[in-house]
Amino acid sequence: MKNKILFVICILFGLMMLNAGLNKIFQYMPVPDDLPQEMLDLMISFTKVGWLMPLIAVVEIVGGILFMIPKLRALGAIIILPVTTGILLTHIVNEPSGLPIALIFMAVIIWVIIENWKKYEPIWK
Repeated sequence: MKNKILFVICILFGLMMLNAGLNKIFQYMPVPDDLPQEMLDLMISFTKVGWLMPLIAVVEIVGGILFMIPKLRALGAIIILPVTTGILLTHIVNEPSGLPIALIFMAVIIWVIIENWKKYEPIWK
């Protein structure tokens, strides 16, 4: 049962990351009207660095796809971890209203890393 729950959560998480990455490239989702000015300024700063948003988009797309494939999920978790950490820190520092979803994202990543711990052992041996 735990494996089925993890599978469904990983599919949903992967789809969310894939959507976020594709949105950074194609910009098909409108910016919310009630977004605080501080967050708008932060996003504008990110886009001024020409290579940053495309890099984040590629990491989200590749990580999201890998996260949905059970055999490659451990690799996807490591790839997406820095982005998820950035999401969490952004919401801690700039916009606490998004903190619950950021904490859920981080919990999913940590759960997947713990479940795949044996696959990471060769890294430090």
